[in-house]
Amino acid sequence: MRLSAAEKYEIIQTVTRSEIGVKRTLESFGIARSSFYKWYKSYLEYGYDGLETTKRANTRQWNSIPERQKDLV
Repeated sequence: MRLSAAEKYEIIQTVTRSEIGVKRTLESFGIARSSFYKWYKSYLEYGYDGLETTKRANTRQWNSIPERQKDLV
């Protein structure tokens, strides 16, 4: 499940204001600490825009034949 930037921001705000600790707060949301800290690092570096989900660059399969070679066959 992918969360929107707004949802990630709300979670960051809730966790940083929480008095019960990061681990227990994230457990209540069902979010892994590694995910949270990745979002938090992006938020600190790039602000709100850092929370936007980026598309993966490599969509080509590793074993596909390039078009140029297909034309030769």
